[in-house]
Amino acid sequence: MKRLYRHAQVASEDSPKLQTADVLVEGDKIIGVAANITGVENAEVIDCTGRILMPAMFDIHVHAREPGQEEKENIATCAEAAINGGITGFVMMPNTAPAIDNSGVVRSVLESARRTRIGSGIYTSGAITKGRKGEELAGIAGMKAAGAVMLTDDGFPVNNPQVLRRAMEYAREFDMPLASHCEVKELSGKGCMHEGKISYSLGLPGIPAISEEICIARDIRLAEFTGVHLNIQHVSTERGMGTIKRAKDRGIRVTCEIAPHHLIFNHEHIGDYDTHYKMNPPLRTPEDNAALLQGLKDGWFDVIATDHAPHTPFEKNQDFASAPFGITGLETALPSLFDRFISKGLLDWGIIVKRYSAEPRRLMKLPTVPIKEGGIAEFILFNPARTTTFSRDFMKSKSLNTPFLDQTLQGMVERVVYRGEELLAR
Repeated sequence: MKRLYRHAQVASEDSPKLQTADVLVEGDKIIGVAANITGVENAEVIDCTGRILMPAMFDIHVHAREPGQEEKENIATCAEAAINGGITGFVMMPNTAPAIDNSGVVRSVLESARRTRIGSGIYTSGAITKGRKGEELAGIAGMKAAGAVMLTDDGFPVNNPQVLRRAMEYAREFDMPLASHCEVKELSGKGCMHEGKISYSLGLPGIPAISEEICIARDIRLAEFTGVHLNIQHVSTERGMGTIKRAKDRGIRVTCEIAPHHLIFNHEHIGDYDTHYKMNPPLRTPEDNAALLQGLKDGWFDVIATDHAPHTPFEKNQDFASAPFGITGLETALPSLFDRFISKGLLDWGIIVKRYSAEPRRLMKLPTVPIKEGGIAEFILFNPARTTTFSRDFMKSKSLNTPFLDQTLQGMVERVVYRGEELLAR
C-alpha cells in the first residue's frame, strides 16, 4: 500500500520556510519527496493543499500516572492523548505509586507501553532516589539495564547535595541524562502560586522566583563538577534562563525545557482562583513570558516539553491552596503554540520542529524523523485553516485539567502517521 501526500507544505528543523512538495510513503518508509511526483500507481492520494506536513513531536516530560494513579491517567490513555496532539513518542516521569525506582517497575511500565499504538515510541525515566525521598539512591544500574533512559525525582528536588552528586556520578558513568526539578522547598513553603502582587491581592501564599533560581544554580554547579549531562526541567523565570545561558557559554553539559504554559499564561490569569492555572513551577509574570519566548527563539531552550500532569476533577475542584499542581498538555501543545505564536509570526515552524521533534529525540539518543527520502514515515498533517475545540468529547486524556477546556484554538492536527501507519485521520 502506497500513500501520496500531495501539495504539502513540508516543515524542517533546518529552515524557517516551508517547502511545497509531494511525499510518497510505502510501508514504513518515505520513498519519495519531490515538487511533483507522478506515475505512481495503486496509491491512496491525500490532498494536503494548505496543510503543514511535519515530523511528529516527541515529549520528554510526561506523567502517565501508571502504576497506582490510574484514576488520573494510564499509559494507554496517555498514548491516545499524545496521538491526538500529534505526538508519537514520550518519556514517562517516575512519580507514580510506587515510584519507578527499580528494574521491576521499569519493566512493568514498559510492558504496558508496548501494548499501546505507539508502544515502541514510549520510554520511561527512573527515580534518582528510592521512593523519590531524596535520601538513598535508587537502583540505577538495574533501571538502566531494564530500559530507563533518564534519571529524575521530578516533582521534588534532591535536597541533599551529596546524594545528588553521587547520583550525577552514576548517571555520568551510565551515560544517562539527569533531569532536575529545581526548587528550594524551604523557600517555596506552602506557596501555591508565584509570589508577587497577584498573590498578595488574592491572599494566597506565594512561591518566590528565587526558589527555582537558587536550585538551578546549585544543580548546574554540581553538574560542572561531576561532568554529567544535566537537564533542567520546566524553566519558568528569565533569571533562571539567564543562569542556564551562562552555563552553556562556559561549556557545561546542561540542557533545558520550556513548557507551552510558561510561554502562554502568567499569574494574572489566576484572578478568579481557577485551579487549572495552578502548576509547579508556577506561572510567573508577563515579563517572564516575553523573555522565555525570546529565549526559545534565540536557541537557549533545547526542547519544548509539556509536563503533562493529569488530575481528576475532584482534585482540581478544591480551593486553590488545596488543589494539586499540574496541567495537561499533550493534546493542546501544538494547537496552542500555533494559535498564540506561529499564526502571529512570533515563532516559525522550523523552531517547533527543532525543539519539539528533533532535539528531544537527540537528547534521548534516538534517531530523528525528518521528512526525507529513505526516512521513517513518522509525521503529522496540521491544518492551520481549521479550528480545534477542546471539549470533553475531543479529549482522549482521562483528565481535563487545562485552561483550554471548552475553548477553541486556531489550527488542527488532522493526521498522524506512526512508522507508516495512519493512527489518526479527521
